[in-house]
Amino acid sequence: MSSENTATAATPEAGDAVVAQTDAVVPEGVTPDGVATPEAATPAGGVSKAMIADIEEAMKDVVDPELGINVVDLGLVYGVHVDDENVATLDMTLTSAACPLTDVIEDQTRQALTTGPGGGLVNDIRINWVWLPPWGPDKITDEGRDQLRSLGFNV
Repeated sequence: MSSENTATAATPEAGDAVVAQTDAVVPEGVTPDGVATPEAATPAGGVSKAMIADIEEAMKDVVDPELGINVVDLGLVYGVHVDDENVATLDMTLTSAACPLTDVIEDQTRQALTTGPGGGLVNDIRINWVWLPPWGPDKITDEGRDQLRSLGFNV
């Protein structure tokens, strides 16, 4: 007499969720399709950690005072990092290293990211002004090019 263990798989009915099992390792706080879960946005201190996409969107409120175009579409934001204390560090450049308006852009950045409903997206900001790679017109987004053309620039 043989004693065989058999298992039967339930067939999902209409409306039932089907969960595929894979051997892939998914980081904690991220769904299998790469979306951050709410837990991933809350560091140990309980403060909601800003998402990079939200910061980049808010940075579109920061306008280069000379050109009147936002710093994201001008290609001046090279990178964004948010630490566990919800402090954003932005790697940014300027169209010219001699630009006298760094304080204006830094003030606008602080305003865009640290104020607003609920106190803003981040607790504080830091800007690393970087010069490599050097900024050039190739860094301007298509939307930025359209905005510059509407102002009469040939880009």
